Amino acid sequence: MIYLPSPAHSDATPLGTTHGLGPLTAAGISRTFGARPVLTDIDLTASPGERVGIVGENGSGKSTLLRILAGVDTPDRGTLTRPDDLGYLAQDPPFDPADRIDDVLRDALADLHELVQRVEHLGEQLAGHADDARLAERYAVALDRAVAHDAWDARRRATDAAARLGLADLDGARRIGSLSGGERTRLALAALMTRRPSCVLLDEPTNHLDDDALDMLEDFLVGLPGVVVAASHDRVFLDRVATTIVDLDPSHFGTDGHGGRRYRGGFSDYLQAKAEARRRWEETYRDQQDELAALRHTVSTSARQVSNHHGPRDNDKFLAGFKAGTVARAVSRRVRDAQRRLDQAEAEQVRKPRAPLSFDDVLTGPARGNGVVVSVRDLHVHRRVYLPRLDVRAGEHVLVTGANGSGKSSLLAVFAGWLRPDGGTVSVAATRIGVLQQDVAYPHPDRDARSTFVDAMRDIAGPDADPGTIAKTLTDLGLLHGRELMTPVGSLSVGQQRRLALAIVVAHQPDLLLLDEPTNHVSLALAGELEESLARSPGTVLIASHDRWLRSRWQGQVVPIEASAPGRT
Repeated sequence: MIYLPSPAHSDATPLGTTHGLGPLTAAGISRTFGARPVLTDIDLTASPGERVGIVGENGSGKSTLLRILAGVDTPDRGTLTRPDDLGYLAQDPPFDPADRIDDVLRDALADLHELVQRVEHLGEQLAGHADDARLAERYAVALDRAVAHDAWDARRRATDAAARLGLADLDGARRIGSLSGGERTRLALAALMTRRPSCVLLDEPTNHLDDDALDMLEDFLVGLPGVVVAASHDRVFLDRVATTIVDLDPSHFGTDGHGGRRYRGGFSDYLQAKAEARRRWEETYRDQQDELAALRHTVSTSARQVSNHHGPRDNDKFLAGFKAGTVARAVSRRVRDAQRRLDQAEAEQVRKPRAPLSFDDVLTGPARGNGVVVSVRDLHVHRRVYLPRLDVRAGEHVLVTGANGSGKSSLLAVFAGWLRPDGGTVSVAATRIGVLQQDVAYPHPDRDARSTFVDAMRDIAGPDADPGTIAKTLTDLGLLHGRELMTPVGSLSVGQQRRLALAIVVAHQPDLLLLDEPTNHVSLALAGELEESLARSPGTVLIASHDRWLRSRWQGQVVPIEASAPGRT
């Protein structure tokens, strides 16, 4: 987590920043890594009270843009102005592993305590110098900042945030390096909520949060008087928080329907506007292709046209020659005119819309029989999960729900055969099990995505299988762009790594598919396509998810689980 210098410490304003509740503006931001442009001429403006949601495909530059806005990265081109009190939450907060939990929260409170002391000190001075205009102005500025940061309520806010984010039971003396990724993220959020910056930048802030914590975060952001910019895959979060959507994906008609990236309105309205813009783009492309085909036909046939199909009579050679010359000139004019119109139409034609992802029946293999595939009786894993009963029949789709720490991931690990239960019985009757883990790790991060996929598929295709044939499966799935296939997996974004992991899983055509938080870190388009494809998949599927959008639309069986049962902890 990173903060710019707090206005509580100085009356000076750093270069490139604005005082207090100022706007955040970026113009012409471009960033290239190696030979690959990630951001090109991006403009973004957010005024106090505006909450901007940034969306786009994995690898479209959302995290890069946030790092640039926060001052962590520098653009190759462009200008930037930001408020002088800024808080930035990265996907993996860069804490010092040696720090303690109490140190982080104490530091968040320190600035606000200093701000309160500053207000009180200036107030005492002003009481004896009521006619000092400069002193009165300094007091007014400090008081405004203290009120905007709700500084007098900071300690209660810190305690409440720690409790609702699941940190209250953690030892305050515990080192940050011993925390899980989710615990570090929740600690960073607690510090952010405590400090209440004038400008908040968030990169996937809802990961690792349960419903209570999500409600708290959304209420906090909606109540902020300053600027909020958040890159998120969480559709409910965007629907509840965002007042403006900025879409980094290229589109002929843009996000607003007129070529721009910015849509002023909520997320649900944005989805409808984007669908309409996509429809117009597809129609425009089809109409232009029809026009181009007609013009090409005219160019190719006009030169072969003649005024008639009969040769001249002997006594009419002069007249025939005259007619032929006239016709030739007319045809030539028509050809030139058609060619000119064709050249202009080709120059002005819109780019072909990229086909949407479509997994149609490839997420799983067919269900085997109609019997019970997964059977559980009184299952418990020490201090992780307890499930008294579950029966999943072939072809059934089941959603596993529960708070963070309730054991959803542990349950899937038991079904995959990776974790041995401490009690109860578990029976899994599946020939081929596919597992998408929540945290993806690759043993050889220096190997490119194509080679990683080929290596993972050899256990099915066999050691003598043609690598090119195997790799074509990855290309056909469309989960990675061609330029990403030769990129080392360690250099891919978190979302791209998950796309590769999903490709490996579904290419095996499992008859039992276990998905642990499948919509985490993936684009909104992929999340929607996954959900649609799951509904069509014939195999048996178990999903563990906290995704509220997915849960609210789920049509199959729902299994809530608890962390433990009485007497089993």
